[in-house]
Amino acid sequence: MNASVLVIDDEADVRSLLRELLADCGYRVHEAGDGADGLRALYASRPDVVLLDLAMPQLDGWRTLERIRELSDVPVLILTSRDGDLEKVRGLRGGADDYVVKPFGGEELLARVEALLRRPRAAAAPRERYQDGWLAIDYLEHRVSAGGRELALTPLEFRLLCAFVEHPRQLLSREQLLERVWHDPRAVSRDQVRLYVGYLRRKVGDDGTRIQTVRGFGYRYVPPQSVGRAGRA
Repeated sequence: MNASVLVIDDEADVRSLLRELLADCGYRVHEAGDGADGLRALYASRPDVVLLDLAMPQLDGWRTLERIRELSDVPVLILTSRDGDLEKVRGLRGGADDYVVKPFGGEELLARVEALLRRPRAAAAPRERYQDGWLAIDYLEHRVSAGGRELALTPLEFRLLCAFVEHPRQLLSREQLLERVWHDPRAVSRDQVRLYVGYLRRKVGDDGTRIQTVRGFGYRYVPPQSVGRAGRA
């Protein structure tokens, strides 16, 4: 078995246990002790599966999961000490693929990792940057500038902008944006899309020329003619 696993957990004992368990089964194991290091390791190692602890200081598991989903579609297995349905549902809706509750059995964890590896998915390297003649996005550092001016976006506004630039000139319906940005089209009103598109336009300084409204259908991002992309391997 030649698959690689990235373990993101602030407890050294847990990382050591997982490293030994996974290495004994032939996995290549990469480790990170916090969310920020985990994101750097994600880009550097490009793992096949991520094991992510939720209860970490500073950049916790929830925010790390958000960043991972902006960078990659790699399968994510959540490690949680709370055996509650609300926490599990929140994790799955936030983009996780599965979860195990601490303390966990080694055989169960290995079975879940194997199941995730069997799932078909498109092979895509984590995105590093996007740049066109107007917008510049650093996915890893979570930084955005428009017209050379750095912006302060909320995580939701950042995901909305990423959804637009990843599908240039493509019409995205409100339902598609709710699925891609909010991860659950039933959880929020369609009016939320209109509201946050307005917030985003004001922050990036757009009058509707770049993020266009197609009445009755949805929205699309129209970049300048000279579009350049970086970070796609």
